[in-house]
Amino acid sequence: MNRTQAAIRWFTADNNPIQVFGTVVGITVAALVVRPIGLSGTGLAVLCLLVLVSLMMCTRLIPEGRLAPRVQLAVLCTWSLGAAALMGLDRSGASALFAYFVTGHAGYRLDSRRSLPFAAATSALCAGVLLLPWGGHGTSWMVGAFSGVSVLVGLSNRAHTEALRSARTAAEQAELAARAEARAEALAERARIARDVHDVLAHSLAGVNMQLEVTDALLESGDIDRARQAAQRAQSLVRSGLTEVQRTVGDLREDALPLVETLRSLLASASDAGTLTVDGPPRELPVRLAQVIVRCAQEALTNAHKYAPGAPVRMRLEHLPEETVFEVVNSAPPAGSRPLAGAGSGMGLVGMRERLDLVGGTVTAGPIVDGDDTGGWRVRVVIPG
Repeated sequence: MNRTQAAIRWFTADNNPIQVFGTVVGITVAALVVRPIGLSGTGLAVLCLLVLVSLMMCTRLIPEGRLAPRVQLAVLCTWSLGAAALMGLDRSGASALFAYFVTGHAGYRLDSRRSLPFAAATSALCAGVLLLPWGGHGTSWMVGAFSGVSVLVGLSNRAHTEALRSARTAAEQAELAARAEARAEALAERARIARDVHDVLAHSLAGVNMQLEVTDALLESGDIDRARQAAQRAQSLVRSGLTEVQRTVGDLREDALPLVETLRSLLASASDAGTLTVDGPPRELPVRLAQVIVRCAQEALTNAHKYAPGAPVRMRLEHLPEETVFEVVNSAPPAGSRPLAGAGSGMGLVGMRERLDLVGGTVTAGPIVDGDDTGGWRVRVVIPG
């Protein structure tokens, strides 16, 4: 809970320190000033009434809603009658505090349809008592007549408290919404990490598998030098894959990603005959968009290695005014080549679509049926921005 919510909760509490202080001060002042007080006659009556209205005044500290409406109204009426009777016997005029407190409390606890008539009745009762010739008091009847004015203070406090409660409710709801949003973002981040790790491992392992198969074939043919080169390339793919996984898990929020250099590195580690073309005015993409393109490139290269090992691969990155287009095209597999069994998980294209949905992009993938690359495969990614 932040400080604002704590302050609102403090001010809307029915027994906050201000409420307690006002009650204690009112009762203390009345006990010290109201006269006469004694154990017989008028003094005893004043003492009994003082105790009664003091107890009624302490009901201000009972939390709202704890008393049934009828009980609350009975308490207020008893309080009002006791305050009026005490004003009739008190010679100091201090007992008028109880009348002002009761109408103010009525304005706070009752709605305006009941509190206003109650305040008017209390004013009339107190003024009438002070107009009577008995009692020997010197308090003007106008003090009693204006006792109902404090109902306006109670109504104002009630409106202010309800506004604060509404603000507190809104703040709590906003906090719950923020927590839900943070949880959703955390889940989305976990899914993104899972896709990143999948793409990195699928790309690296498929490349290693291909190089190992090439090494095996070269060893069978007796070409030791080329077999050694293929084995070294497999080792390089393993190292780069481990580095990429560590980077993905440890720092998914880097400030910059050299897109073109990263694509060239991916292509060089995957194909001897790969080419990269960059069209349009060069510009630096946001890290999130650049990461999406890199992951799509990794998945496309993995698919090319899996289904068309040894086929040339071409990449094209085109910067348009309002979007960026990225394509990966592999030609038909060379004669005699065969798909690599067991490579990939089948989730690559699904992961690409999920990733692009998050940034408002699209991906299309399918076989090439005409042109020089007939029999090959094209992956086309379009990202706004």
